[in-house]
Amino acid sequence: LYFCNFVAKVQYFIYFSLRNAYLSPCRRNFVRENELNMRKIIHIDMDAFFASVEQRDNPELRGKPIAVGFDGPRGVVSTASYEARPYGVHSAMSMAQAKRRCPQLIVVPTHFEKYKEVSQQIHAVFHEYTDLVEPISLDEAFLDVTDNKKGIELAVDIAKEIKQKILERTSLTASAGISFNKLLAKIASDMRKPNGIFTVHPDRALDFIGSLPVEKLWGVGPKTANRMHEMGVFTGAQLRRISCEHLVQVFGKMGRVYYDFSRGIDNRPVVVAYERKSVGCERTFLEDLHIDTKIIIELYHIVLELVERIERKDFRGRTLTLKLKWDATTQITRSLTQEKVLRTKDDILPLAKRLLKDTEYHDRPIRLMGLSVSSPETNDKEGQNRPQWVEGFLPFSDDKHKR
Repeated sequence: LYFCNFVAKVQYFIYFSLRNAYLSPCRRNFVRENELNMRKIIHIDMDAFFASVEQRDNPELRGKPIAVGFDGPRGVVSTASYEARPYGVHSAMSMAQAKRRCPQLIVVPTHFEKYKEVSQQIHAVFHEYTDLVEPISLDEAFLDVTDNKKGIELAVDIAKEIKQKILERTSLTASAGISFNKLLAKIASDMRKPNGIFTVHPDRALDFIGSLPVEKLWGVGPKTANRMHEMGVFTGAQLRRISCEHLVQVFGKMGRVYYDFSRGIDNRPVVVAYERKSVGCERTFLEDLHIDTKIIIELYHIVLELVERIERKDFRGRTLTLKLKWDATTQITRSLTQEKVLRTKDDILPLAKRLLKDTEYHDRPIRLMGLSVSSPETNDKEGQNRPQWVEGFLPFSDDKHKR
């Protein structure tokens, strides 16, 4: 017995000595860091969620290309069914373009209350395994199952059980990605859609990331990807060759994030609850607004909707931001920060009008208008200890200010 234990220890020592000798410094640091802090993270992503719910509830839609969204001149695809995707129809595409690509496309209006109800059923399944659940949207979430309620050792077994329970309770399929951090779990969930499951093991993570196009990394949008392409960087492996200093010079603080991501490093925890940073609402108009009275009326209604949301969320913020979109590519924002909390129509409407006045709305038709309140109140209870600023109105002339 003693001899067997001695042999096992020698084999263990030889394995790690040889492994560290042949690993590159980058790979050696990566393996060492993740061995010391190994987590089990699952990312669950429902398959074409809105479209799948509609097809589930309406048998006539099954097997047909459908798009969920508003069927109007400025409607946008919220979700496309898998039958529609071979035609190039996808989320965030204009409905008009989607119908041109797929003439037989069936457009179904959204039913958000129904989607929320199904989402609650899905999240109830998650909480049977762990309370460390980070909702990303109605149809996706991260789960930290390192220490799970059922004592299941392998995360892949938990993911299989969750997928099966979701199917049994909702008749919907989900895809799962499994790894030791959120970055890799998120990417993995998209590898075998629909109804797939994919695991990125720690010893394969660097090769996996190295083979990916940079667009797959979190935080790399079209503009960032184009900038990387100009640098000759198209894959994770090529990104890994760029120094952290140079990435920070080009991309600012996100450069450090890209440097870590290319090495499979993502220490972000699964966050159960976020502090809300803002509350807002916006409207896209069927026809551009260019008449002043109509613009003011729409602004008034947006203010009422914003006040209702603030009350419902019990949010306390001090910065009001106006967003206007003139056309598909041009938008502006204007902001004002006050000392007092903005909660009522009387608080918000005068400021919204002042922000609107500071734009070119007289000269340019408005396609979209939105308002949001941010800068949450976090220190003084009810703002009682904060000096209150009261707005007054003085008769300023256009060419001369008097005190």
